[in-house]
Amino acid sequence: MLAAAVLAAGCTIEDDPDTTEEAGGCDPALVSGLGRWADAGFSGTVAITGEGVECRAAFGTADGTAPVTDETVFAIGSVSKAFTAAAVLGLAHDGLLSLDDTAGSLLPGLSGPAAEVTVEQLLLHTSGLEGEHGRDHEPLDRDAAVAAISGLASAFEPGSDFLYSNAGYSLLALIVDEATGNYRDHMADNMLVLGGERFGGFWDGEPAAPGPRAVGRVDGAPSTANGDFAGPFWAMEGNGDLAMTAGELADWTRALFEGEVIDPEAVQALLDTTFDNGDGTAEIPGWVSVGPELLGTPVITASGGGGDTGHNAVAAWLPEQEVSIAVASNGEDVTAGDLVDAIGPALAAGEPIPLPEGHAEVDPEELQAREGTYVLDSGGSYTVTAGEDGLEAAATGADAVAAMFASADFTAEDVAAHEALVEALLGGETEAGREELEAVEGDIGAIEEVRLAGTAVEQDELRTYVELVTAEQTVLGWYALDERGGIGGVWLGAERPVFTLVPTGEGEYRRELAGVGDGVRVVFDGDAMTVTGPAGTAAARRE
Repeated sequence: MLAAAVLAAGCTIEDDPDTTEEAGGCDPALVSGLGRWADAGFSGTVAITGEGVECRAAFGTADGTAPVTDETVFAIGSVSKAFTAAAVLGLAHDGLLSLDDTAGSLLPGLSGPAAEVTVEQLLLHTSGLEGEHGRDHEPLDRDAAVAAISGLASAFEPGSDFLYSNAGYSLLALIVDEATGNYRDHMADNMLVLGGERFGGFWDGEPAAPGPRAVGRVDGAPSTANGDFAGPFWAMEGNGDLAMTAGELADWTRALFEGEVIDPEAVQALLDTTFDNGDGTAEIPGWVSVGPELLGTPVITASGGGGDTGHNAVAAWLPEQEVSIAVASNGEDVTAGDLVDAIGPALAAGEPIPLPEGHAEVDPEELQAREGTYVLDSGGSYTVTAGEDGLEAAATGADAVAAMFASADFTAEDVAAHEALVEALLGGETEAGREELEAVEGDIGAIEEVRLAGTAVEQDELRTYVELVTAEQTVLGWYALDERGGIGGVWLGAERPVFTLVPTGEGEYRRELAGVGDGVRVVFDGDAMTVTGPAGTAAARRE
């Protein structure tokens, strides 16, 4: 998936005009191509580490002013699970627990279905635990976390199926805490150490990751989750709590699989503990193993993002090349995941990386001339405003949002299934739905009607927007659910989804420039606005 390592032959180049620092050790063609992706909106760091290879390339700005460098710290989100899994495998090797142990036998006070699942099932997301035990950056102490996880239901017989679970990895962190005396101390002293030196740390709380921190963007605005949350932190411990530079993540990934973080026997146990997904990939603790039939070479990868930090991270290990790669980003236009999705297949095939479509010269007068409200025949609308580098189109109505939908990761069927799950949730058809309705109505009043307002891909996840109608107000919000209807993310009081339109010439625009090939294209002709994409063609006219 990231066979760029094969191209990175160890040559050193001078500063590239598209990078914000020296791209030492990187293949010049690779850096030049990445620079084009930076022009299209990628802001972050690419790091490649292997025998004779040490590539670092940084692009964009860390906080809107200061440049991203190799020293810039990013929250790595769910890639933190790889560290938690390594800690658990290390403790198992040391005889402090067994992968066959039930969670209840290791953690006093735990009850309910969670107590009956094994450590191995938690590591592989096959425990069946559904729902969340807490929300990011909301205080949750240890006892409350144990109680909340004890109250989670089971979606299936443990070990029989796969269901991604943040709560499951926080339960593993609680098990580490019980076995060692302190989860954070154990992670800092054992997992966040390379060559005898500590590195990285936690995004919130102590020990904190040292170094300048990138400021992410969430829904078009700078993130306010800048690491000043005072805790307690058990909603995110073990499942998305760590932070470091991309270079540190690449170095740690290589050190892990080469047996320098945990004993080589523990590494082998990690590789041997699997759940076959049936599509050429398999879950292993904290990672996904991708077979050579899919990408031409075996790859072990982990990714994280989609949270309120506005950061995105991908780590990969190429065992045949003995090379590790990490990409971290702090922008919305082209995330680390977007970049990997776009260039990975070509790299795996040994072809030049595809480049984003060119950006036409911006004419501020032309942008201002496009401003206004454009109404679709079906009733929805776009409020178009001029930005610095293009247009921003705020979509009102499910039809307007649907016309702008394009994704390499999600299909129209995925959208329909997600919207059905949101309707079931807010219809109170599940226990989780009834609990959510009770919480929401406690905030905004009794809900008289729920209207779907469209589904968009934001922060690499499906978000279905809804209008919650009460006797006194209509509140816009969005829900991101897992495949079984568990809440992965929710935001009430949200703004309308906004789509960036970048000029490509002659009144034509493209929805961002992250995509290659098919995407959403918009043409303005006088008062007419035509949107063409995977959903078909929609015509709107300016009021």
